[in-house]
Amino acid sequence: MSTYLIGDIQGCFDELQNLLQLINFNPQKDTLGLVGDLVNRGPKSLETLRFLKSLPSCKIVLGNHDIFLLILGYELVPIDSHQHTLHEVCKAPDKLELLDWLRHQDLFYANKNFAMVHAGIPPQWNIKQAQEQASEIHAILRGNHHKEFLQNLFGNEPEAWSDQLQGLERWRYIVNAFTRMRFCKSNGTLEFDLHNPQAKKEDFKPWFEWRDDKTDIYFGHWAKLNGQCHAPHIHALDTGCAWGHELTAICVETKKRFSSPAILAGS
Repeated sequence: MSTYLIGDIQGCFDELQNLLQLINFNPQKDTLGLVGDLVNRGPKSLETLRFLKSLPSCKIVLGNHDIFLLILGYELVPIDSHQHTLHEVCKAPDKLELLDWLRHQDLFYANKNFAMVHAGIPPQWNIKQAQEQASEIHAILRGNHHKEFLQNLFGNEPEAWSDQLQGLERWRYIVNAFTRMRFCKSNGTLEFDLHNPQAKKEDFKPWFEWRDDKTDIYFGHWAKLNGQCHAPHIHALDTGCAWGHELTAICVETKKRFSSPAILAGS
């Protein structure tokens, strides 16, 4: 029995199947964890969602592309208002069933052995506090007012956290931190324009450089890291499969990594 965590799939269904074969994944015995961005950019988002939904044991945290699918799928923005590869999902006969399953996934997950998040954890939250903030979003997404919440989620404000934040501003910061963060200040002020890990901006660092966790944290989102993160106990898993690179898994128990190369169109 093993626990395998996989980086951003982004609709790369064939590469996912190759990777599961490589690790000899047994869905009856092994546990699978996914650090978000299940869909978009790759060609087979619908197949990916249907397959993951069918697994008996799969722990998922939502990424920014998954949140975008919920907004798009519930028709809260016009289907052609943004560039994406999600048309097939939005026209599928089981769309609403898939969306309902997706919105019941976690935004952040932690157990006694490890934590999973798509983008990162702000410096001002420890693991327990991160769980508490995520639980607020879980209650909204799984409740009757999820559409109103999703419809007002786009935006970069507020950029800084305060315990006094309430309502939509509070919830938007939580979602942005967990699903979009790369660089931040020591107080959790977010910066969304920097993508290069070597970029310099006064008072900003990659989020993981502010942390001193003893719990192993696994994250995706940042393909330009190419799976490299030298902060103790923090593991980057996005190796840019949708950009023509690799899809990566790690075994939690052994820390051994496995990678499946991207299948380029026409190859």
